[in-house]
Amino acid sequence: MDLQLIMAAGIAVGTILLFAAIGEILAERAGVINLGVEGMMLIGAVAGYATAVSTSNPWLGVVVAMLAGGLLSLLHAIITITFRADQVVSGLALTFLGTGLARVLGEGLSNAGSISLLPRFSIPVLAHIPILGPIAFTEQSVLVYIGYLLVPTTWYWISHTRPGLNLRSVGEEPAAADALGVDVVATRYRYVVAGGLLAGLAGATITLAVQPGWFGALTVNGRGWIAVGLVIFASWSPFRAAIGAYLFGAVVQLTLAMQLPPTIFGLSNPFFDYHPNTFFLEMLPYALVLLALVAGSREAMRKRIGAPAALGIPYARGERGR
Repeated sequence: MDLQLIMAAGIAVGTILLFAAIGEILAERAGVINLGVEGMMLIGAVAGYATAVSTSNPWLGVVVAMLAGGLLSLLHAIITITFRADQVVSGLALTFLGTGLARVLGEGLSNAGSISLLPRFSIPVLAHIPILGPIAFTEQSVLVYIGYLLVPTTWYWISHTRPGLNLRSVGEEPAAADALGVDVVATRYRYVVAGGLLAGLAGATITLAVQPGWFGALTVNGRGWIAVGLVIFASWSPFRAAIGAYLFGAVVQLTLAMQLPPTIFGLSNPFFDYHPNTFFLEMLPYALVLLALVAGSREAMRKRIGAPAALGIPYARGERGR
């Protein structure tokens, strides 16, 4: 077992969760819960893969995947912001809708054959940094490097820009933001759709970069729900979301690697050859997420860093939102 290779693969897998989690952070910072991340990721995965198959252009596949996720999130925005329906119910319905559409549209794609994939490359100089370079900057997908840039960019946007201040005010005190001239409805629409675009990108990351070459019902395999959980663990912070995403990816790769060699560190591997205990291994990453959520929630309460105050609460001018 090469720990360096496992960590490098973990970063690649974690990038999927990173895009989805940051998209959900933006939506929830605006006060809208979107539990349809799983469905948006799946529709993004099938849209990107189908486009790459038909056009041999993976970049066009990425664009189509983002648009597909954005359209689903726009539907969620109309239902929850304009019609002020329950956000949890709408998000769950969106998951079912996205999953059903993806399975119908993806019929037969599992046998579509090879496709053009997004480029993988190493970054000069950075790839030679001891320990970190071979893990983070050597032969990674271009989307992994985009993920590196997205984290500080999102943090700066939320914390140090006027639009970011408006975003936070809409998520905390929409009535006060409205009184100061911030368009609450338009702001919520923008960030809910932005979250959908990133969820679609997360789906495309699976089929066009990290685990390419196939599409099926298990393509996303619960990662959308993990991304929602990471938002809570991260206390709505992009940097903490990145740490959680990469750690989860590394644990997933470690559990897969433990099933392969007949010996580990000179000892017999009890998980080799699809032993029934592999079910325990496959469960571990999700159990760790639950533990992280408990720890993260308690820390959030202790530090008074919780969810945006208006999260999940519809807003209408002239009505009390809380």
